Amino acid sequence: MAEEAEARDWLSRVAQGDEGALRCLYDAYSPAIYRFALARLGNAADAADVVNEVMLEVWRGAAARYQGDASVSTWLHGMTSFRIIDCLRRRARHEGDGDPEPGSDRQEYERWMEAEGEPPGEALVRAAEDATLLRRCLDRLGPLLRQAVYLAFFEERPYGEIAGILQCSEGTVKSRIFNARRQLRECLEGLMAGRA
Repeated sequence: MAEEAEARDWLSRVAQGDEGALRCLYDAYSPAIYRFALARLGNAADAADVVNEVMLEVWRGAAARYQGDASVSTWLHGMTSFRIIDCLRRRARHEGDGDPEPGSDRQEYERWMEAEGEPPGEALVRAAEDATLLRRCLDRLGPLLRQAVYLAFFEERPYGEIAGILQCSEGTVKSRIFNARRQLRECLEGLMAGRA
């Protein structure tokens, strides 16, 4: 990714209609935005569409509205998050599925707090040696959990920033990470037991 000052300059130039600046912004940020969308959607074509929608939105006026309150990366990820939600809603209308995340934020936060500090299961440690099993388990996570895991562990973003990107509370982020850890542990234990 680009240096922050350079990225802000690109946005300013995009707001004035500079296509070259849009290309620079796209080249610098589209890979990260694509990986973020893919982690949530699990579909390469949908993720590519989201990237294009975000960059088109930037071109059509969002760049002029950028206030500088967040880094360019966080701002773009926030826009991406909204486009991902739109994509998931379109899917739900076609498939009849709703938002898969059950429970209230408070209940999930309390479960997270009770489990915080627990060491990962032995299966999780062993599975770290077997990337194939871990990838299979990551692919089984629901899109909301996959997205939180991606931002927390692959992009190493703090929970507060993840909450800003996903437009949810920090407690919700923590509960998603907790639920993802639990599901990963159970999946890995099951897969490894099947190999024994």
